Amino acid sequence: MSTTSAPALGAEGWFTTEGEPALIGTRCAECSTTVFPPTATFCPNPACRGRDLEQVELARRGRVWSYTDAQYAPPAPYVQPAGDHEPFAIAAVELIDDGLVVLGQMVPGVGVDDLSVGTEDEVVVEPLYSDEDGDHLVWKWKPVAATEGGQG
Repeated sequence: MSTTSAPALGAEGWFTTEGEPALIGTRCAECSTTVFPPTATFCPNPACRGRDLEQVELARRGRVWSYTDAQYAPPAPYVQPAGDHEPFAIAAVELIDDGLVVLGQMVPGVGVDDLSVGTEDEVVVEPLYSDEDGDHLVWKWKPVAATEGGQG
């Protein structure tokens, strides 16, 4: 039985789990370059030498930039949920306010036939898999229409 919820391997510090979920990025105080996933050493903009970085919550919504599906189980360190691999949709979503494109799984039940470039999605946090340690969480994309329409 699940006892705790924690980010899935490698995703620690990449999203919030309290209140409305949000992705966490890093913004350079000198040039305002924003990146995801967060970085902690120096500005990734090659034209900037800034080292004063702050963690920021990124836009919760974005528009589908591209999409595909995972017909085969991804390699390690991806943890396969119990049972046979079930294909899932993956979307690259351009965050509305940040201009970043972030890749993520779509929520269960949303396949490539349900997606099109330009549709609006929002970030949600759901279990990637569960084991004896509890739920291992990851961000996923959910169509806004499904969220606002009370579906899903």
